[in-house]
Amino acid sequence: MAELAGLVQRLEVAVGRLEAMSSSGGGGGPAAASGAVSVYVEAYDNLLSGPVAQYTALSQKIGGDVQKHAELMKQAFSCQRQFLVTASNSQKPSDSVLTSLLAPVSKVIQEVQAFREKNRSSPLFNHLSAVSESVPALGWVAMAPKPGPFVKEMQDAATFYTNRVLKDYKEKDKMHVEWVHAYVSIWTELQAYIKQHHTTGLSWSKTGPVASASGGAPSGGAPAPPPPGPPPPPMDLGKSSGGDSGATNRNALFASLNKGADITKGLKHVSDDQKTHKNPGLKAQGGPLPSGPKPFAARPTAAASPARTLPPVLELDGKKWKVENHEGAQNLVISDTELKQVVYAFKCNNSTLQVKGKINSITLDNCKKLGLVFDDVVGIVEVINCKDVKVQVMGKIPTISINKTDGCHVYLSKDSLSCEIISAKSSEMNVLVPNKDGEYTEIPVPEQFKTVWDGNKLVTTATEIAG
Repeated sequence: MAELAGLVQRLEVAVGRLEAMSSSGGGGGPAAASGAVSVYVEAYDNLLSGPVAQYTALSQKIGGDVQKHAELMKQAFSCQRQFLVTASNSQKPSDSVLTSLLAPVSKVIQEVQAFREKNRSSPLFNHLSAVSESVPALGWVAMAPKPGPFVKEMQDAATFYTNRVLKDYKEKDKMHVEWVHAYVSIWTELQAYIKQHHTTGLSWSKTGPVASASGGAPSGGAPAPPPPGPPPPPMDLGKSSGGDSGATNRNALFASLNKGADITKGLKHVSDDQKTHKNPGLKAQGGPLPSGPKPFAARPTAAASPARTLPPVLELDGKKWKVENHEGAQNLVISDTELKQVVYAFKCNNSTLQVKGKINSITLDNCKKLGLVFDDVVGIVEVINCKDVKVQVMGKIPTISINKTDGCHVYLSKDSLSCEIISAKSSEMNVLVPNKDGEYTEIPVPEQFKTVWDGNKLVTTATEIAG
């Protein structure tokens, strides 16, 4: 059945190519005149007929909500392919036109995320969450100059949920394990595709006509762009030193999609006594209607000032190694260490830090998506106010402390299995213990506790994590 579904997917890709050829005769450069799609569209078709087709086929075998979700994802990839065809035959348009061209993909991304929110009671909720958390990766077409790392970050966002699927079905149903591998491979191969064809951003045609809003819509007509939501927080990924305002606007568009159903939470409720049709006396006043809070112009102007970006730091200050303000640094290494020294990493995001030798202690503070690898620590490793961090012990460590952290994976070595892990006010913590064959067994750290009075004192025990 899976092979048949994969064949159907490949046939649909072939039909899509033929339709693109037949519709490109209106003057879209040499490729359009010859009735052929560009090299990078063909490469994208290989992605669709490979991992995307495999993911769709396995989703159909699983059925239920996973199958329905996969149909939306299939539609999202189809919309993106149509957009790539337009880009390969056209020159880059203005930002307003580009937003219209991206509207079909944006709409489906919102539908994928809304489907997860509407089905929170689904027994396959972890499957839906893995897809929902990573689908914004399709916004890579609006990212510059680093669309590949953006896809990687979105792929990492799904890891917590794909690991849950693997844990739940590893011993029960291998088809779900295959589903995880197929889905993850979509984003892995998409990164390779971007690196080969769109390293610093989407490659537009140099010779074709400037793209128009009508040129990028699927044959059924493009849906109207969704209404703008509240302004999203600034995104660190994809920023360029040249101050490209167009790229910033496009990044903001896809950042707002990540809000999903939360996009309406910023709206103010209007009571009946403030509505003119339910309170006619307001019309007779002849003055302005009550407006609630003052307009944005009355707020302090300091809030609108851009956040100050501090320079990255990697230096030894006395006995302390200071590692601060690094973004996307994958090769941070501290090698010339001594036993009396400590490491303090502060506000390091999407980076990797390796500490060689034996050291006194290591602290991670306000870091996001940071990977820490170290040899030996004689004191303690502290993780404070962090999010989605990974800590790997190569040698020995007596104590690891996790505080106010959401998402922490601890990889223990054979020599550190007696390590004490102390946690407080934290969630999504997992400890990975090595097996004899070199593989790791993932064990969640309890986040839920039961406390009872035994007549003399309070007794607290860990309970199984719900869900």
